Amino acid sequence: MNVAALPDPLGPARLGPVTLRNRVIKAATSEGRSPDGLVTEDLIDFHRSFALGGVGMTTVAYCCVSPEAASAPGQIVMSAEALPGLRRLTDEVHAAGAAISAQLGHAGVVAHKRLTGVTPMAPSRFVNPASMAYCREITRAEIHSVIDDFGRAAQVAIDAGFDAVELHFGHLYLPSSFLSPLVNRRKDEYGGDIDNRSRFVREIAARVHEVVGGRIGIIAKLDMDDGLPGSIWVDESLRTAQLLDADGTLDALELTQGSSVFKPMYLFRGDVPVKEFATVMPPAMKLPLRLVGKWAMGSYPYEDLYMLPAARQFVPVMRNTKLVLLGGITNRDHLDTGIAEGFDFLAMGRALLREPGLVNAMRADATVRSRCTHNNKCMVTVFGRTHCVLDPAQRYGPVRAPQDSSAAVPLHG
Repeated sequence: MNVAALPDPLGPARLGPVTLRNRVIKAATSEGRSPDGLVTEDLIDFHRSFALGGVGMTTVAYCCVSPEAASAPGQIVMSAEALPGLRRLTDEVHAAGAAISAQLGHAGVVAHKRLTGVTPMAPSRFVNPASMAYCREITRAEIHSVIDDFGRAAQVAIDAGFDAVELHFGHLYLPSSFLSPLVNRRKDEYGGDIDNRSRFVREIAARVHEVVGGRIGIIAKLDMDDGLPGSIWVDESLRTAQLLDADGTLDALELTQGSSVFKPMYLFRGDVPVKEFATVMPPAMKLPLRLVGKWAMGSYPYEDLYMLPAARQFVPVMRNTKLVLLGGITNRDHLDTGIAEGFDFLAMGRALLREPGLVNAMRADATVRSRCTHNNKCMVTVFGRTHCVLDPAQRYGPVRAPQDSSAAVPLHG
């Protein structure tokens, strides 16, 4: 294709029924800014910063489809109680010029009974190797109940004024775990070959599509591979993507890698912040984490566009569904490369945590390079409030005038 004919990544683009002002999406990153499970001014400011910084759309993570779906404390449950705050959030982001998406998820094996009060569910009986939590097998009736929960959550998103929903089919959360032959050993129509293991995510997407009725966009975040031997790999995830594409229930597919169960650095790449994680762990976990944390978390060097080699396999098999490229996108050259490779949207996470205004900066100067060092210490901040540790304004808040009036008045000799 002639380069001159390629779409401008910073120009408008359609996502289903919605027009985004550009093709850059702020990827979902756990936020830790809703301690009571409701929208806070801190959360609004967080997403407003990306809107003011120039993204086409920002993604709110992680919105639980039910109370039992939570993966961490303080997550928003898509409910009537949350609706007023969600409306304030979408209004503020729209006023700042961007669209906004709600990531809908069910944690499944990533959940813990201490948090939700119930035993976590998995396609088959499973022990999470990270938390050593036992997960019981989900019943057929519960499968249909979870599908209904996704539909109800999508309706809340519509009522709250979101422009899109993102269905979390990645990282071995409940929908993703059905795709994994390591976790899914069922003998019914939801287990066995990849067509059967894809049934659950297809039914979720179909229900959400039915509820949405073309009013907002629908994205799914799909694992290409999760870095675990015997689990999800590209050959079968290509088939899942084809099935979803043929169903016509999605507007876009965001491609990801890794799991929240084991070797999480397969998703993030770069430095492994073992020492920082040890500081926020319970006392009994501190020494083991320091000793084996790097092995348990995995160690993978950072490379620009590190998901592209796997993601480009999906470009020729999509017929109805647009593709979102994620992973190691930090500058204008990367945006152009993604478009040239056949992707429709580009998702950025850590680079925008470091610089919420990066998109505007790239628009003004195509040679701008992100200041993100991929030290990954932002991963640890989700136990408080997610931020870049190298940005004082995010870490400590804005500088305020001194409260002592004598210090605030300049003295002249």
